[in-house]
Amino acid sequence: RSIMKVLLLGVALFALADPSAAFLAPLAAPQLRTASQGVLPGRAPALRSARTPLALAMAGPKVIIAGAPASGKGTQCEFIVEKQGVVHISTGDALRAQVQAGTELGKMAKEYMDKGGLVPDEVMIGIVKDRLAEQDCVEKGWLLDGFPRTAVQAKALADAGITADKFILLSVPDEILIERCVGRRSDPVTGKIYHLTFNPPPEDPEIVARLVHRSDDTEEAMRKRLKMYQANVDAVRAYYKEITLEFDGAVDKMALADSLAEFVKTSPE
Repeated sequence: RSIMKVLLLGVALFALADPSAAFLAPLAAPQLRTASQGVLPGRAPALRSARTPLALAMAGPKVIIAGAPASGKGTQCEFIVEKQGVVHISTGDALRAQVQAGTELGKMAKEYMDKGGLVPDEVMIGIVKDRLAEQDCVEKGWLLDGFPRTAVQAKALADAGITADKFILLSVPDEILIERCVGRRSDPVTGKIYHLTFNPPPEDPEIVARLVHRSDDTEEAMRKRLKMYQANVDAVRAYYKEITLEFDGAVDKMALADSLAEFVKTSPE
């Protein structure tokens, strides 16, 4: 024991004189390692977990926005994404992505699309469910744009276990919707939507030349679309009555954006 004490004393004195000594590295390494992990030498390992930042984070909001054609959903979706950082989900975009990727759902949808038919609800629900399960939606939250459109789709979403925190309903008088629709033009390159009166395109001849006026953006076609929308909106709304708030979509778009941001960021009860 005396010899052992002498040896230990010698090691200690040598370490004081030259702490970088190579043969002491194995002794120093554990202390350096624990210090880098936030644990002081000699302290219980349990302290490390107390000093480590929590990995858990609140999930982003899950929002559905609904409204008649030309009610301003697209514009408000841009503001919500900018303010809340959620992932904007358009069923059309999700559908095209599945078709382009050649997935099983995409192949099924393409068969109907190639024949000029509507994609069945069960296929669309599968596409939406797959998209909402992707990592960006799980981490950031999502904004489902204009879907579900019918009670059948709303029920299918519920049956698939897809629930929202907030349901936004934009309400605009029919005559204003028709006026918005008839003057609407879209840019096929950028996807931007303009209005000849309310939101005119840039004074760029190249952009103006490529703008598209959809064949169904006429008063007659719009009235048919509004009739179909009104026949379904109440049934869809019934599925989300506890989380729904209706907004006047005819007000200034920036004022509306502020109101929607306040609603979305409010924690669900």
